[in-house]
Amino acid sequence: MFLRKMPIRLKIMILSFGIVLFTLLIGGIILIGNIYQGKENQLGDRGLMTGRIVANLPEIKESVVQSEGWKVINPIVERIRTINQVDYIVVLNMNRIRFSHPIASRLGTISSGKDEGAAFAEHSYVSKAKGEQGTAVRSFVPIMNEEFEQIGVVIVGNMLPSLLTILSSFQVEIIAIALLTLVFGMIGSYLLARHVKQQTFFMEPYEMARVLKERTTVFQAMHEGVIAVDRDERLVVFNEKAKEILNIEIEVNGEQLETILNDSVVAKQLRKKTAVYNETIRVGEKLIVLNRIPIELENELIGCVVIFQDRTDVTKMAEELTGVKAFVDALRLQNHEHMNKLHTIAGLIQLEENDKALEYVFDTTKNQEEMMKFILDRIKNYSIAGLFISKIRRGEELGIDVWIHNNSRLDRFPLMLNHHDFVMILGNLLENAFDAFADFDRKNKRIEVYVFQNKEVCTIQVSDNGKGIVDHTRIFDKGFTTKGGDGSGIGLYLIKQIVTKAGGTIDVQSRLNKGTQFFLQLPMTLEGEHIDEKRSANKSAVN
Repeated sequence: MFLRKMPIRLKIMILSFGIVLFTLLIGGIILIGNIYQGKENQLGDRGLMTGRIVANLPEIKESVVQSEGWKVINPIVERIRTINQVDYIVVLNMNRIRFSHPIASRLGTISSGKDEGAAFAEHSYVSKAKGEQGTAVRSFVPIMNEEFEQIGVVIVGNMLPSLLTILSSFQVEIIAIALLTLVFGMIGSYLLARHVKQQTFFMEPYEMARVLKERTTVFQAMHEGVIAVDRDERLVVFNEKAKEILNIEIEVNGEQLETILNDSVVAKQLRKKTAVYNETIRVGEKLIVLNRIPIELENELIGCVVIFQDRTDVTKMAEELTGVKAFVDALRLQNHEHMNKLHTIAGLIQLEENDKALEYVFDTTKNQEEMMKFILDRIKNYSIAGLFISKIRRGEELGIDVWIHNNSRLDRFPLMLNHHDFVMILGNLLENAFDAFADFDRKNKRIEVYVFQNKEVCTIQVSDNGKGIVDHTRIFDKGFTTKGGDGSGIGLYLIKQIVTKAGGTIDVQSRLNKGTQFFLQLPMTLEGEHIDEKRSANKSAVN
């Protein structure tokens, strides 16, 4: 717990300083080892040089073959030992009898060193031997006479200094290096810790871990799909809703974008560098509304995030705003119309015009039956048929003739469209046509509707002779309206999205004070939904 709560600045300082000290310690050990080895080589080379000097002296060569020759050799050797600052010089004859030694009592005695054998075979070499006073570097040089025969051996010994002795010789340098290392190590550690702290927005590691957990929880709780990639196109965010919409079941965080999404539409969106909002794209058989936001840090692009939702949710909302509203209006108009007719019948009865009242009832019933039969014979979906009936009656109330073309027919829906989409298309177009007569005085106000389909295409045409549209180039932009404060600017935008989803086209022609015409073409396929087979289900749903 203490380590987890320890400030990151202190952790970095301790770690950096520890690394510096550890590096200094390892470097010191290696350096001291090299110095120690160099000292050993130096003593060995110096011993060989001294041994060669002694072995080549004529007095040494003459006396080493004589009995009690140490009386001549030892004084000479001691002077050379003193001048060359070596610890000892021992001269042996071929019988290993000492002819010189720092300890006088050992003169004339036999040497029993274990490393001397090779020296009596005319070899010069250096070896190490441990004794009571420490480790000695011993240099061996053979003594040769004028006939190049070996007559003895010179042994030059130098005691290796201890580790403390070597360290004490570098005392000043070691202290200076230690101080500089401590000062610069602490300063560097502090600067590094401060930089890291700034880069992490002055947050501690446990705080960053908490923020990451909170962020992940928020992403997973969102109703929209969220996908984010870094600059290397590695997936860093991929919430459960995104997996559900894209039908992905494996864990994908940390994987490459190409590995998971390959060259899909969503992958292409993530690779783009510009922002986009409320763009509708098709993913397989789904239509999703997508927002793309590039991620920048200090004016550098470091990734991209897309947020999207299934088009079904938007369709349901549009249905509530358009389809349900249309049916409520239809019921209201039907109730109003029936009240008017009841008042007319009641008035005729009060005037004792019973025959005229009965005739009025028969005429009204006949007209309604003919209109209902005409629409239901050509429109095989009760939602669309009910919409037409409600709009015809609304037109009657407003003094507008809503005319359904005699050749109109709708048996099935285009691919990827359903009755919700058609309710939204026709409902919005007819409402816009009604609005075209607001504050516009014209006799014979008329709205014409034509819906026709064959195996290849479904055609929808809605035209009116109203006041027309001043600027029809922007009418499909989200939020754009020609109705002032009464318009939402969403109806035609949604129609455009539906047409795009179906892969169709929409054309508008409008002239001021002459009228407006909307012409839609939606491609059909054999996989379209056959409405006849679902008529009973639709009927029960309407009832």
